[in-house]
Amino acid sequence: MEELPTPDAPGVASVPPGTRVGVGVPGHNETTPGARRRALFYARQAMRVSEVRDLSGFDALESEWNDLVSRTDDQVFYRHEFLRCWLRHFAPEGRLRILTGRDAEGRLVAVLPLRAQRGRQYGMPVRQLLSLTNKHSCRFDLLAEDPRRAATAFLAHLMEDPSWDVLRLADVPDGGAAFAVLAAARRVGLPCGTWESARSPYAKLPDAVDTWQRERGRQSKPLRRRRRRLEERGRVTLERVTGGERLAERLEEGFALERSGWKAQRGTAIAQSRKRLAFYSDLAEVAAKAGWLGLYYLRLGTQAIAFQYGLEYGGRYLAMKPGYDESFAEVSPGQLLTEGLIQDCIGRGVTELDLLGDDAPFKREWTDTVRPHHWLFIYRNSLRGRAMYRAKFRWAPVARRMVGKWVRRR
Repeated sequence: MEELPTPDAPGVASVPPGTRVGVGVPGHNETTPGARRRALFYARQAMRVSEVRDLSGFDALESEWNDLVSRTDDQVFYRHEFLRCWLRHFAPEGRLRILTGRDAEGRLVAVLPLRAQRGRQYGMPVRQLLSLTNKHSCRFDLLAEDPRRAATAFLAHLMEDPSWDVLRLADVPDGGAAFAVLAAARRVGLPCGTWESARSPYAKLPDAVDTWQRERGRQSKPLRRRRRRLEERGRVTLERVTGGERLAERLEEGFALERSGWKAQRGTAIAQSRKRLAFYSDLAEVAAKAGWLGLYYLRLGTQAIAFQYGLEYGGRYLAMKPGYDESFAEVSPGQLLTEGLIQDCIGRGVTELDLLGDDAPFKREWTDTVRPHHWLFIYRNSLRGRAMYRAKFRWAPVARRMVGKWVRRR
């Protein structure tokens, strides 16, 4: 029986995390007996794969799904409740292709939540299998007790299906289990590669506020001056909201504040989109019932001048959406709120502040550490798949370099 080469075997290139690179053997045919035999051999040894294609089937998995999350990578963005909320508002009629893997005893041991969607890439029509992600999903990964075996089994299952051209997994964190899917694709010669999508700042928090303040040192002085200037106008307080009868009212107040500044000009404020507003409102209700919600408000008197929408889960505070009143910009209300938020989190035993999203300058005031995230691309070894792979990982980078040289010469 032939064996699949391991990632570090001769002739098999590795993909360093955090790099943009194309890998695979675009000239190799995935339908050759050797490639298919090797993939299916591993798949049969690994698990029984099936698909869930409707919301009712997905809902039926809730208990098993969350048990798997707790056994593998226990993050709120991977939980069934979060994904169900996301699906309800961003892909209510999506063509689900949720891959599930079960062991010989019937236990759920792996899931890869996908949806099918037609689109275009560089002018070419493309049949895509996409992760359940967008700008509001924050993070995505394969969930598996044994990522290598699950990835091989899932890929073997997909190789039997000719209805897709590209598999795209977005916002996979460095070292995520989904990199095993890329490795499995590489082993059978599929064109594949990665792009870095975001570098999300995060900060490990000490167990005492005094320790954190000492670590901050001189960095805290400018904010102390701004806080004194703000206190000259009235009483300054920090409020934390985790639910309650007035939750809808508090959310409306926060969303209005988030919409009052530059986000409104760019059209990215929560309240400017029906889908975004419904998602964040629904998620807040779900999170409040589960004990995950953490809304923070900085108030001058009774007036909210800064707002942070976030979740608290597994010892982390996850800062999803900030906002502040720009008429108070001179005293940095958003940063004053974050300072108070951090102190409150430390006091309650939270061990990490995850600022999520892009590496924005205002986030770097709190930390120098980032968590890279990546988009993973796997193409069928068909004429169309190879053409799209070359466009993505060869022609597009060359075109960008040429444009960059032209701009620099002007």
